[in-house]
Amino acid sequence: MLNFHSSAFLPGMFFILLAISVLSSLFLLISKGSLKWISFHIGVISFPPIAALAGLLLNRRSTHVGPWHFDSLSWLLALFVLTIGAIVQRYSVRYLYGDQSYRKYFSFLTLTTAADSLAWLSDDLRLLMLCWGATLLGLTFLIGLKQEWYVARNASVYSGRMFALSWGVLLLAVIWLTQATGHWQLSQVLTENSLSRLDAWKRTCINLLLILAVIIPAAQWPFHRWLLDSVVAPTPISAVMHAGIVNAGGILLTRFSPILSGDPAQMVLLIISSISVLMGTGIMLVQVDYKRQLVGSTMAQMGFMLIQCALGAYGAAVIHAVLHGLFKATLFLQAGSAVHQKERNKGHQKSSPLWTIIGGIIGLLTGIGYCLTSPSDGYQWISAIILGWAVSFAWMRMVAFGYGLIDRIAGMILLAGFAGVFAMIHTVLFHLLQDTAQSSVQTFSPAVIYLFIILIAGSVIGTWLFRHRSTAAFAVLYLWLIRLSEPQTDMVESHPKYLTHSMSQGGNLQ
Repeated sequence: MLNFHSSAFLPGMFFILLAISVLSSLFLLISKGSLKWISFHIGVISFPPIAALAGLLLNRRSTHVGPWHFDSLSWLLALFVLTIGAIVQRYSVRYLYGDQSYRKYFSFLTLTTAADSLAWLSDDLRLLMLCWGATLLGLTFLIGLKQEWYVARNASVYSGRMFALSWGVLLLAVIWLTQATGHWQLSQVLTENSLSRLDAWKRTCINLLLILAVIIPAAQWPFHRWLLDSVVAPTPISAVMHAGIVNAGGILLTRFSPILSGDPAQMVLLIISSISVLMGTGIMLVQVDYKRQLVGSTMAQMGFMLIQCALGAYGAAVIHAVLHGLFKATLFLQAGSAVHQKERNKGHQKSSPLWTIIGGIIGLLTGIGYCLTSPSDGYQWISAIILGWAVSFAWMRMVAFGYGLIDRIAGMILLAGFAGVFAMIHTVLFHLLQDTAQSSVQTFSPAVIYLFIILIAGSVIGTWLFRHRSTAAFAVLYLWLIRLSEPQTDMVESHPKYLTHSMSQGGNLQ
C-alpha cells in the first residue's frame, strides 16, 4: 500500500489527476452535453499542477517509475506546462464563448498540454517521441481551429509541415542514437559507457539533427515563418505555445546535454541563434501589429535560450524558457487590451548621447555585479553577458527614449521592479535545478568571445541606425525587416468571408 512518503505516491497521484483531466476533456466532445461542464472542467485541470508542485517541493530526488523519470527538472516542467494551460483555459471561458469550436478548443488544449507535460517526464525515448508528436499535432489543430477561414487552414497546414519535418528529424536522431548505444531509456543512453560507443562523426551528425529538430519549433532563422503565420490563431493559442512548445528547444537540448556538450555542432547552433536574435529584435522594433511584435520578441528570446545551450549553460536555458514562457503568455493574454492611443505630432523622440552612455554603463555594472555575486564557474559569464545586454536594451526602450523626465523616471522604476522580481525568481529556480541541469561552460572560450562581439556589434549598429533614420542604410534595413515579417498573400484576406457564413448559421455552438 502506498504512503505519502513513498517515492511512487506523488507520481501515481499526478497520473491519476492528469487522467481525470483528459477524460473530462473527452466528455466535452459530446455535442449534446451541457456547456456547464466547462466550469467543472476548469476546476478539474487545476489539480494536476498542484500535484506537480507538491512533487517539486516534497520529492525532489531523482526517481524512476516505470518508463517515467521524476526529478526537480521534470516536476518543474510539468508544473510550468500545466499551469499555463490551466490559466489559458480559465481565460478562454468568456473569451471564446460563442465560437463554433468552443468545445473542441478546450478538449484539444487539454490533450495538447497533457501530452506536452508527459513528454518531459518520459525516460523512454519511444514514449517521448509519441508524446512530443501528439503535442505538435495538437498545436497544429489549434492553429487551424477556425477551419471555415482558409487563412487559418493555410497557417495550420504550413505549421504542420514544419512540425512534421522537426519531428521526423528528431526521430531519425533518436533511432540513430539508440542503435549506436543499444538503449531506449534516455538515462542509460546518456551514461559515459553508452556515449563512448559513438564515434566523433556520429556524435556530431546526431547533434546536428537535434539542432535542426529544435530550431524549427523555436521559430529560428530560417524556419521563423510558421510562428509569424500563427498569429491568425485565437490569441489564447498564441499564449499556450509558450508552455514548453515554442520554448521546447532549450528543454530538449538540456535533456540531451551530455551528447551536445563539447561538440563542434554547438558553434552551428550559436551562429543560427545569434542571427535569429538580431532578426527577431529588428522585427519587434519595426512592426506595428502588436501580436507580430510579440512574435519577433519570442524569436529573439528563443535565440537567447539556444545561445545559452550552445555555450553549455543549460540551467540558464531552462530558467529562461520558464520565465519567458510565463511572461510572454501574459503579454499575449493582454493583447486585446493593448490600445495604442494616437500620440501628438511631436516627431521622433531622440535620446541624448548621455542617456545612451548611462544605459551602457548600467548594463556593464549589472553584468559585473552578477559575476561577483554568482557561483564561480562558467555559468555566470554567460548569464552576465546576456543580462547586461538585456538591461541596456531595456534601458534604451523604457528610459532613454522616453518623453520627458516623468516618463523616464517611471521607466526607471519599472525597470528596477522587473530586475528585482527576476533576481528573486532566478535564484529560486537556480537552486532547484543545480543538480539536474548541469552547466559545462568554459570561461573565456572562443564561443563566449564570439557572443560578446555579436551582441556589442549588433547593439552599436542598431543604435546608430535608429539615431540616423534618414540614411539609406536605415531605409533598406527597415523595409527588409518589414518584408520579412509581413504575411504572404495566402495568409491574408481583405474581407473575412467566413464571418458571413457564421452569421447565417446563427453562431450555434458545436
